[in-house]
Amino acid sequence: MQLPPVEFNFVSILAFVIVFGLLVFFHELGHFLLAKRAGILCREFALGMGPKIFSYKKNETEYTVRLLPIGGMVRMAGEDPELEVLRSHMDVGLEFNEANQISKIYTDRNKFPMHATVGALMRHDLVHHLKMSIEIAGDVMEYDVHPKANMIVEGKEVQIAPYDRQFQGKTVGQRFWAIFAGPAANFILAFVAFMVGAMLFGAPSDKALIGEVMPGGPAYEAGLQMGDKILAIDGTPLKDWDHMVSILGASANKKLEMKIERDGSQMVVPVQLGEKGLLNVYQGTEKSLWLSMKAGYDQTARFTGMIFSSLGMLFTGEVGVKDLSGPAGIFTMTSQMAQGGLSMLITWTGFLSINLGIFNLLPIPALDGGRLIFIGVEAVRGKPIDPRKEGMVHVIGFALLMMLILIVTWNDIQRLL
Repeated sequence: MQLPPVEFNFVSILAFVIVFGLLVFFHELGHFLLAKRAGILCREFALGMGPKIFSYKKNETEYTVRLLPIGGMVRMAGEDPELEVLRSHMDVGLEFNEANQISKIYTDRNKFPMHATVGALMRHDLVHHLKMSIEIAGDVMEYDVHPKANMIVEGKEVQIAPYDRQFQGKTVGQRFWAIFAGPAANFILAFVAFMVGAMLFGAPSDKALIGEVMPGGPAYEAGLQMGDKILAIDGTPLKDWDHMVSILGASANKKLEMKIERDGSQMVVPVQLGEKGLLNVYQGTEKSLWLSMKAGYDQTARFTGMIFSSLGMLFTGEVGVKDLSGPAGIFTMTSQMAQGGLSMLITWTGFLSINLGIFNLLPIPALDGGRLIFIGVEAVRGKPIDPRKEGMVHVIGFALLMMLILIVTWNDIQRLL
């Protein structure tokens, strides 16, 4: 397939942002939906990385778009150390709900509202028992804290996260599915992309239907045309496309009588095959929901196999790091696919989505696959690994991952230059 030359223009940039945004959105949506289903407090759903350029909060979650369109995240309570700003004997301002539970906790004395109850914090447990002991005018009072109470820190409200709302407070199974759902969503997106492409542009037909005819081949020389349906070969009725291919494969260098249907009329056409028994035609396409679903599954399975095969070659040394592509290479290919038309861009989107899903499932620290390994080890040994040790492993893995991205990006730049 001949790709058009790369053009760096508005269309290229827009195509990259839309395609990469779709991949990241569905990946993070998978995490988000399963985390919410498990009852985990999701503090932020972010598209992109770096500084925020858009922010909108609804219910418990802040939805943000960040400057760099190269990633995203769902920030779940308990995945990272929770914000700890409360200290013994510090002054706090409190607001209460109708049930006399603490609903808001102010930490900046200079910004306590006039109606707040002010006292010195003696003891607090905002994770397990949800209690606060406050000294007010020499008396120590203990209050219940509402499970969705907010702390106001530097003018910003931060919802507390009781243990049963934290990532680590959930079962092994719930945490596994919340992490696995991200890569799984990418496979679902790929299937949908391939299916939509097939619905728009046609899916390979099960019938012995001729698509594009290549010049100079046996079909071209015999006068066969796109849309011809081959009914029989040498008097043998054909069941489907595969049946036709098997007959042709066993008929190298033979002259065959093909009964075809064209525009409602039937005729017999003699065809002289070459030594490979090929007609040199593409498989015809049809538009139907069933064929589109089948094409979505077939292409997802085929590309998944291709990517795993390429990974195998990477580990055996047949493919080196110099052959890998990073964000710059993906941008270049996306630009070419966009210029090649919507059909190519949809296929490329599905292919990239599978790549992202498989890459995230690799057992590398800081990736979803690395986190699943830790969850699996916890399931086997019956207790979690020390969060500090796990966190250190992920930090080291992330640093190595960033080094790899820098290397492959440099390779991309060298290829472009």
